[in-house]
Amino acid sequence: MSYATLTQKRPLPLNLLISLFIILWVVLAAFPFFWTVWGSFKVEPDFFSRESWWNAIFGTYTQAQTGGTFTGDGYYGAWVTREFWRAVMNTAIVTVSVTVISLTLGTLGGYALARSGQRYAFWILIAALVFRAMPHITLVSGYLLPFFQLNIWGVLPTSIIVLVAINQPFTLWMLHSFFLSIPKDLDESAMVDGCTRFQAFRMVIIPVMWPGVVTTGLFSFLLAYNDFATTSMLLSADNQTMVPKISSFLGSVQEAGNVMYAVAAVVSATVPLFILVLFFQRQIVSGLTAGAVKG
Repeated sequence: MSYATLTQKRPLPLNLLISLFIILWVVLAAFPFFWTVWGSFKVEPDFFSRESWWNAIFGTYTQAQTGGTFTGDGYYGAWVTREFWRAVMNTAIVTVSVTVISLTLGTLGGYALARSGQRYAFWILIAALVFRAMPHITLVSGYLLPFFQLNIWGVLPTSIIVLVAINQPFTLWMLHSFFLSIPKDLDESAMVDGCTRFQAFRMVIIPVMWPGVVTTGLFSFLLAYNDFATTSMLLSADNQTMVPKISSFLGSVQEAGNVMYAVAAVVSATVPLFILVLFFQRQIVSGLTAGAVKG
């Protein structure tokens, strides 16, 4: 039965109530982001005004200080004065590296465990689950001393290695479930036709479960993109990623403009995530659905 048919069978008041609830939910969910975007083009006395929140709407102090209702001073201060672009570049390097390495190891390991008939495969997954459940901060603290001794603290490769170690159990479990949803007959048919095990994996299995790879890749990307504890402890001030850099704008010593630099940086860091999710939304939905059903 189609959605249109179900809608027609519902009473009109119920349809109106459902529509109002959806609209209210969308407004409440989207308001904080759009409010932050709006405020990023104001000055601090307007956006954080204690006199009236109408100042943030009309830009009373922004008009007085800059001559216009909107200003890009927050973005200029964050990107140019405080060199936020360096943090963006570092974030791109870390997230892409973590995603590629995690997916490469996760697809190979998940496929091997899904196709293995040995009991040790189960215990490997349990060990990975226990490791993933541990708080990240407890894992990072154990790495600090050897990193200092080896003089590799504060650089991007170090944080990439640790983030991959933290993220790998998750990718292993998620991709393992996706591989279980694909019948073994598909591999065996490909090998009967002359493919090796790896050729069957690369040319037959991966194209079938591509939505699952995209979904897992997106979650791996978000873990590295949004990480604070690991990157703040393992990276020096010159190599900070975006989230620790935004935190540094709000340090213990307040300087003029720093708060608006942080607001502008938050918007700059959030917009790419919206674009990424919108671009891959179909693959994410189909991937989550595929992982939920075992063939």
